[in-house]
Amino acid sequence: MRASVLAALGEGGAGSGVDVVGRVCRACVRLLPVDGAAVSVMADAGHREIVYASDAVSTALAELQFSLGEGPCFEAFTVGGPVLVPDLAAGPPPAWPVFAAEAAAQPVAALFTFPVQIGAVRVATLDTYRSTPGSLSPDELSTALQVADIAALALSGLRAGGGLWLDGDGRWMEGAGMRYREVHQATGMLIAHLDLPASAALARLRAYAFGHGRSLLEIAADIVAGRLRLDEEFGEVHHEGS
Repeated sequence: MRASVLAALGEGGAGSGVDVVGRVCRACVRLLPVDGAAVSVMADAGHREIVYASDAVSTALAELQFSLGEGPCFEAFTVGGPVLVPDLAAGPPPAWPVFAAEAAAQPVAALFTFPVQIGAVRVATLDTYRSTPGSLSPDELSTALQVADIAALALSGLRAGGGLWLDGDGRWMEGAGMRYREVHQATGMLIAHLDLPASAALARLRAYAFGHGRSLLEIAADIVAGRLRLDEEFGEVHHEGS
């Protein structure tokens, strides 16, 4: 796999880094007893992008974590080590009980998440799940760690644009569609209108989305499109006409 990634990156071309990350995710599913894999780049809790997800469940889990601001990807990114949950039904991990409860709606029984580093810099996570409970064997864990290293190699192909993808400024992932562009835009609007720090603005969006039973992506899209307006006086978000 490493040789394949190196060869693909050597060929260059627009979007080659994203394409190679997809290749790594698909290989991960073939090599390990998991049903899906995703790679998400993270600058911090407020700047996260899904580079590639192998299936709809992996996408849903990634979006749920970003909407809630908690989950195994945030824990792995923060602690710098694997987060292994062989049986999600055995009890929600104390670090992310809300995500665990919400994830129960998905066909997910086990979660294995690994930090991805380029050199000494932690830049992403490799998130995998399986539909049946069970641990990874020592050999499988070793393979997963090697896949995470190769994912870092694949991500290095995204740096062709001057490394802008590490800036969290919305430019680095244009080739991949920027799923969370509107979340960043909506967060910026709250920062400007309510004079909030970025972390508080994003927390406000997450709380609103969770309280209304909607995804963070939907709320952000409504704010950017003007379907939700920002009330400076009360510091709340209201529907137009309310």
